[in-house]
Amino acid sequence: MNANLVFLTNLLSTWYLMGLIWMVQVVHYELFDRVGADQFARYETDHTRLITPIVALPMLIELISAMGLIAMSPAGFPRWAAWAGLALIGVVWLTTFFVSVPCHSTLVNGFDQDAYRKLVNTNWIRTIAWSLRGILLGYFTVRLING
Repeated sequence: MNANLVFLTNLLSTWYLMGLIWMVQVVHYELFDRVGADQFARYETDHTRLITPIVALPMLIELISAMGLIAMSPAGFPRWAAWAGLALIGVVWLTTFFVSVPCHSTLVNGFDQDAYRKLVNTNWIRTIAWSLRGILLGYFTVRLING
């Protein structure tokens, strides 16, 4: 695989996930407390089932392509940027599995105000990390295009 294709794959997966996380943070999670207690457990179960396929594969592609950038980067994309990007993915994955997933596991049993607030507030960690990745890759995309 060529370094430019690895970079492009990483850029596209990151920007897809960055857009998705902003929609989830600003719209989707903000509506969780409006579902109603009687329907919430089903809503949360459906949310988890429906969102997993549109998040899991792009996250995996992003991770693999970010590791690829460590091994081979296009000329003009510094190694420190590849490592910084991979570190931000680490922040996203750790927050996902050790904070977000446990909150969703609580919410699947019914609406819980504390778990909901924790989910919304800590999701900013992922939103900021993906945004920083997007900015980093966007910056180097412009530099690579302009030579």
